[in-house]
Amino acid sequence: MKVCCFGEKHLETCADCPDYSICEIISTFHAKKGYKYGKYRQSIEFIAKKGYLAFLRCANAWTGPYGRLK
Repeated sequence: MKVCCFGEKHLETCADCPDYSICEIISTFHAKKGYKYGKYRQSIEFIAKKGYLAFLRCANAWTGPYGRLK
């Protein structure tokens, strides 16, 4: 979640943002090196497609900060 979505647009996360696919801020964030940034992108896209409840169901089974999204 970036400040622009939460603070300026009053959205829960970037997954709710209609500008997500063209957002320079989130694109720059996802372009960083590291496994976790790919997982962040995967999570946002999962939420956008399947919703928060489906995401939380998956996340409840995780033993670390991120895990598998089914």
